[in-house]
Amino acid sequence: MHESGTREPAAAGGRDIYSVARLNREARLLLEAGLGAVWVQAEVSNFSRPASGHWYFSLKDRDAQLRCAMFRQRNLLARFTPRDGQLVLARGRVSLYEPRGDYQLLVEHLEDAGAGALQRAFEELRARLSAEGLFAAERKRPLPAAPARVGVITSPSGAAIRDILHVLAQRFPAAAVIIYPVPVQGAAAAPAIAAALDLASERAECQVLILARGGGSLEDLWAFNDERVARAIARCTLPVVAGIGHETDVTIADFAADVRAPTPTAAAQLVVPDRRQWLQRLALLAQRFAGAMRRKLTDDAAQLRTRRERLQRAHPGARLSQHAQRLDELELRLRRSLEAQLRTAMAPLTPLGTRLHAAWTRTATAAFARVELAARALHAVSPLATLERGFAIVTRADNGALVRSSDELRIGSDIEARLTDGVLIARVTGKRA
Repeated sequence: MHESGTREPAAAGGRDIYSVARLNREARLLLEAGLGAVWVQAEVSNFSRPASGHWYFSLKDRDAQLRCAMFRQRNLLARFTPRDGQLVLARGRVSLYEPRGDYQLLVEHLEDAGAGALQRAFEELRARLSAEGLFAAERKRPLPAAPARVGVITSPSGAAIRDILHVLAQRFPAAAVIIYPVPVQGAAAAPAIAAALDLASERAECQVLILARGGGSLEDLWAFNDERVARAIARCTLPVVAGIGHETDVTIADFAADVRAPTPTAAAQLVVPDRRQWLQRLALLAQRFAGAMRRKLTDDAAQLRTRRERLQRAHPGARLSQHAQRLDELELRLRRSLEAQLRTAMAPLTPLGTRLHAAWTRTATAAFARVELAARALHAVSPLATLERGFAIVTRADNGALVRSSDELRIGSDIEARLTDGVLIARVTGKRA
């Protein structure tokens, strides 16, 4: 009797008898050495992912199917998780699972076969439109600093519109939002998006447009890789911000748009300012303006005081007042001197002195009368007397020069008119002969 298990039985009658384990092992070695790495394109079915993290599935076409395994250290590098019915392109080594004798493919790399065809179509369209100049930088339009109305072209029920509305309300609630509802996936999406772009351009009721959609696969985002959408963006009269998918997603619409945002939320942040920054900036400008006004008023007040003091010092009335005071002092000194001389001369001769004192008194009185008459005459020709009769002394406001003729002034010149009780500041608005 032969021993059970994997031990190989002895040869009988010169025949090399294989155990099942030995046969499966040698079959595995032959498969792995004979075929090496191969590429297989087929549809995924029976996909499973146990707790170990390994992937097990089958690849099938119309006539056959193939068991596959993709171990955890390999599937961590995959850009997607396959799903049943998905067309994939797998690269791996043909092997055999010895315990069950199952022929299988150990997958090392996995691609979405459908995505590959779409990617090639994407690259071809991008190259063609780029050659036409549709993506040229000089076609890009600047975004308005503070739009009054923002248009949003997206699905009215998706997460993207909720994120956009939340950001716009938080950053700049003064901006109104107009939604152009469209499907963002499927065969009807591309023509609907192009029509919405044309409608928004025709109405011109917004200052900027956001074209948005949440994340998804290449197939989910394919409507934004449609040539009709790209050309509608290019002919739109409004600046367009594309916020499509996640940061790593890139579509033809992103190239055609005036600005590309990595996400719908980022698109909303780009089209409106942050009200908090604006309020801070306005407060800073208000402080600077108030400080400048205070400095200006202080400088003007100091300049006004300087000019007023200079005018007062140079005014004819001030000089006449000084001369009048000097005249009063001389009169007083003359009176005291005459009286003192008269008393000294008449002291020895009382009777005669009395007569002489009377004579001197009459003479002095007559002299004082003449002095007073001269003072009144001087006052009569004084500018101050002229002012008391309703006249004014007019000087230039800029240099204090006396104005004697209307020809010395131009329309718009600033003047100062001196009256008996103060100064009027005026501006020449016209002339009459």
